[in-house]
Amino acid sequence: MKISIIGTGYVGIVTGACFAELGHDVTCVDVDEERVAKINKGEPPVYEENLDEILRKNVAEGRLRGTLDLKQAVLDTDVSFISVGTPSGLLDYIDLKYVEEVSKGIGEALKDKDVYHLIVVKSTVVPGTTEHSVLPLLEKHSGKKAGRDFGLAMNPEFLREGKAIEDFMKPDRIVIGAIDDHSMKILEELYKSFDCPIVKTNPRTAEMIKYATNSFLVTKISFINEIGNICKQLGIDVYDVAKGLSMDSRISPKFLRAGLGFGGSCFPKDVKALVGKAKEVYYRPIVLNAALELNETQPLRMVELLERKTNSLKGLDVVVLGLAFKPGTDDMREAPSIKIIQNLIKRGAVVHAADPKALKEARRIFGLHENLHLYEKAEEAVKHGDYVLIVTEWDEFRNKELYRNKVVIDGRRIEEAKIAREYEGVCW
Repeated sequence: MKISIIGTGYVGIVTGACFAELGHDVTCVDVDEERVAKINKGEPPVYEENLDEILRKNVAEGRLRGTLDLKQAVLDTDVSFISVGTPSGLLDYIDLKYVEEVSKGIGEALKDKDVYHLIVVKSTVVPGTTEHSVLPLLEKHSGKKAGRDFGLAMNPEFLREGKAIEDFMKPDRIVIGAIDDHSMKILEELYKSFDCPIVKTNPRTAEMIKYATNSFLVTKISFINEIGNICKQLGIDVYDVAKGLSMDSRISPKFLRAGLGFGGSCFPKDVKALVGKAKEVYYRPIVLNAALELNETQPLRMVELLERKTNSLKGLDVVVLGLAFKPGTDDMREAPSIKIIQNLIKRGAVVHAADPKALKEARRIFGLHENLHLYEKAEEAVKHGDYVLIVTEWDEFRNKELYRNKVVIDGRRIEEAKIAREYEGVCW
């Protein structure tokens, strides 16, 4: 099948590369000339494990290319995936400007297309967006009728950063929310080689499945962190509690690792967006608000623990291991490291931070600061301070020698760090 992927951010480029790997002809569209040029050289615009190899192979074999020309991409393909960003806007509502711009552009292209074309919303959007925002724009700018002249569906992504290719190729399920049978059949054909259940529903329900999934996982993370905070006060190891908890057949052990909380491009933004959508229908989501509130304060517990040990952070050299919000990515969106470093510097500390992938992003976020020094290797960072904070569980940090004779506050349960002169967990 001939596929166009519009938007080559994290989701778009992984989706395009994986479809090409499965033998489809893929055109990736973006407005960023530099991104398009990199794609055509086989260079991924984002870091993701194994993405460079897959992209390079499929560009070389002619199954994947990048372009700035949205109209031509739509005219030359059978299916177009909208994979642009949906950043947080005012009051944490999602900003649909990119989705709307692309919808208008696709509509304009459809004016000159005589054959049926399927548009698939892959971007994460709140329930009702596909039907009430995307569909009217497509019809208005194409002069054609949805369900007759072109198809429309919502197909949410469930990709974990660092494991995105594995998640795409071996999904737990595929969710398709289509406006008609024709749209549904085309996507079923596209996904026929996947060995997993396909949930067939309407666009609004498909959109909600995505938000419900992330909201549940967020709630589970905040729940175990809350239990951990209580356990710490009672002298109980929350990881022993989690082990016993996870043996219940109704409860999965996944997302029960207590620590600093969640970050990234999806969890915080998506839950805030759902809370905002709930407000539109005059409902106050108590559980989701509580999960978000706890996550806001959880990383600061690390700074508070350090301050108790030292009385004052002014002039203190502090090592921070980990900048990315999770291992396997260079993404620092909503990363706990940002709050931790900002608070350390605010209190007068000199921060020596290490991360194997996120230094470029850290420089963009923090700029130049006399009290912040960045290192690619943890071994270099730990030379500069006796107090070590573990913020991201990179495998590179599972080295006992990093912690010997150090005072460690661990936010990610790195067992090798227990060799430290003094060791304490954030909530254990």
